[in-house]
Amino acid sequence: MDLKAFIRDIPDFPQKGVIFRDITPLIKNPEAFKYAIDTIVEEVKKYEFDLVVCPEARGFIIGAPIAYLLGKGFVPVRKPGKLPYKTVSDTYELEYGKAELHIHEDAIQPGQKVLIIDDVLATGGTALALKRLVEKVGGTVVASAFLIELTYLNPRNLLKDLPIIAPIKY
Repeated sequence: MDLKAFIRDIPDFPQKGVIFRDITPLIKNPEAFKYAIDTIVEEVKKYEFDLVVCPEARGFIIGAPIAYLLGKGFVPVRKPGKLPYKTVSDTYELEYGKAELHIHEDAIQPGQKVLIIDDVLATGGTALALKRLVEKVGGTVVASAFLIELTYLNPRNLLKDLPIIAPIKY
């Protein structure tokens, strides 16, 4: 299945010069969504991990079904003020600004192995922030998976030592 056929390009969003890769046509199509999730699951099964860690909000859409299908725990990473318990945070650069992510301080036990999942790998800033958060609370990131990788932004330069899975590449 050609998953790119289900991705809608939105020029100049959220700011001029950015092409936003909209996954909503893909996730509303049951066959395409199932195929995308199954494709990622097949690739990540070769890694040994305990938890799936995902940022809000679109990361949850991709990561939660993968965690469920593989029988793994799911750890949400949220924007400031959204998690009810004590958190650890990380600030990072986006392709169009700065952002901050938080994780519960007890979300990952020391030594637990983690798979990071998000919808799009753009510059690598979010994925690197997720990796740092996991490490701050004692976990180890073993791999990462994304629905889409924007190769023209060279995200692998930031994530040199991290295996990256992405069925759709631009």
